Amino acid sequence: MDQNDSQIEEPANLRFLRRLVTILTATMILGLLAIFAVLVMRFSTDSRPALPDSIALPDGTKATAFTQAGDWYAIVTAQDTILIYDRTTGDLRQTVRIESRP
Repeated sequence: MDQNDSQIEEPANLRFLRRLVTILTATMILGLLAIFAVLVMRFSTDSRPALPDSIALPDGTKATAFTQAGDWYAIVTAQDTILIYDRTTGDLRQTVRIESRP
């Protein structure tokens, strides 16, 4: 093996392919790091909705379900009614009767 064999220049296509693979590898690593960072930031915040401290139901009603939105929350009762309460004051806003289908 003489000195000329070690000085052989690689073809331009191979050099381009080598650089392309290196750039794609770096891009994939950065993308995975970005996804990991977004997931960590998303799950590190406490995004659970605030629940009311207590709910005063009318006498004789039994709650079967609970749901909430921005400024109200609702209780579905065993008597087929939906009680909608104001989130800030806790006052009953509306009562909706659920009618049974024949």
